[in-house]
Amino acid sequence: MASKRALIVDDSKSARAFLSRVLEKYDIDVDTAESAEVAIEYLTRHRPDVIFMDHLMPGMDGFQAVQVIKNDPRTATIPIMMYTSQQGELYLGQARALGAVGVLPKQIRPVDVSKVLYQVGLVADRRSAEQTTFTPAQAAVAEAVPTVDAPADAAAEASSGAPPDTDATRAPLLTSIESTMREHVAELRRFVVANLESQSERLLGDVRAMLHDLAPRATASSVTAAEETNPPPARRAASWTWAWVVATLAVLSGLALGALWWRESLVRQALEASDQTLRTQLTAAQKAMREAEVRAQAAEARSPAPATAAGTAAPGGAAAAGGTAEGAARSEAVTVTELVPYGEVPLAGARLESLRKVVARLRTEGFHGVIEVRSFPGRFCLMGNASEGFSLAPEDSAFARCDVLGNPHDDALSPAQRQSLAFANMAGDLRSASRGAIELRVVEGSADSTAVPYPGIDDTLSAGRWNRAAAANNRVEIRIVARGSEGR
Repeated sequence: MASKRALIVDDSKSARAFLSRVLEKYDIDVDTAESAEVAIEYLTRHRPDVIFMDHLMPGMDGFQAVQVIKNDPRTATIPIMMYTSQQGELYLGQARALGAVGVLPKQIRPVDVSKVLYQVGLVADRRSAEQTTFTPAQAAVAEAVPTVDAPADAAAEASSGAPPDTDATRAPLLTSIESTMREHVAELRRFVVANLESQSERLLGDVRAMLHDLAPRATASSVTAAEETNPPPARRAASWTWAWVVATLAVLSGLALGALWWRESLVRQALEASDQTLRTQLTAAQKAMREAEVRAQAAEARSPAPATAAGTAAPGGAAAAGGTAEGAARSEAVTVTELVPYGEVPLAGARLESLRKVVARLRTEGFHGVIEVRSFPGRFCLMGNASEGFSLAPEDSAFARCDVLGNPHDDALSPAQRQSLAFANMAGDLRSASRGAIELRVVEGSADSTAVPYPGIDDTLSAGRWNRAAAANNRVEIRIVARGSEGR
């Protein structure tokens, strides 16, 4: 059977050595490269079965290297696993969109590598039901979909006057807390069992080695028939000595195993008590959240807020974003609107810079809450075709001459492609830097949700007039919601 080969691309020598040792246990030959440029040169002469790619490296980074490899027909079919400390659903979605099969964290266990090798077909099925730190990109993106689609339009809720579904917004958080509790308890139990097994095996091995060293090595020729029937006193004394030694060792082994069993019982009781305490705290937190919502709704009923309390800012670029961020920590919901020129990636360019300023101001003020970024496509009057492309219709042309009414450029982008690499990196850094105090959500808005109404269609309507309304509706809204007011 031909040996399998893996290529590790990482500028850290220790990271390459660690992963190499793990892979060699699976009879996989390992080659390493200290940069993306060296790896690409290596691929011109060799074809590994899998590539483990770091993200942050001098020169060409991991994402750029993945693009180069996937754009070459000779190497496009080689599976690439990102081997990096980068985390988060946005990063996983970006890696998947570029062609990587998943993300393997650098703080790994051997079982994580086994699951990765099974996924790319290099080892037989060794998977178990154990929870690991390895997360396939498909699962991470699937988990992110409910977060993207769940938020409703704030304007629709305000106009309808219907009470928000607080249970629906709270259920994912509570489910996540309970799942985390179960995973931690299961991990502690597995650790205790594995520790007890290893201690028992080590103790039994020491006993066997001691017995082997102390066993008499008298040969059959040195023992006469008389000594067998009537052994001398010295030999009888020696036999009794060995018997006492063996009995003492057996008693000590039993005591040690009993102590380990008693320790495991104490640990199990502590885990059960901790689990019960966490469940009690969770129930109390749920009750407190319900009471806070009831008090807030009663306060709003006594003193209704004006229609402009939502704080929606007019399109104004970075200056408007900075002014809105200043009051974000004091408002329940503040919205910043940024226009997106036709043909540009929504979450990039000027929109990204405005978001950076908002995030910097909120972190300075110690804000705790959610930053919700929603992208709304405008419906433009376009001329052209699918093969040659579309462009905006001339200003003075009649609306009736439009070949397409919509936004083909936005429709062609996947959810991951609507976000620039700089935006994905900023989102991942924000989560770790704020330690979960600020959560960044990305929501795909509907073209039916307009900021400016489109003009009525008649014979006098021009393409320029229609496209001016479409440009005002082709936007990104940055909605800032303080902690505790997300359900309103």
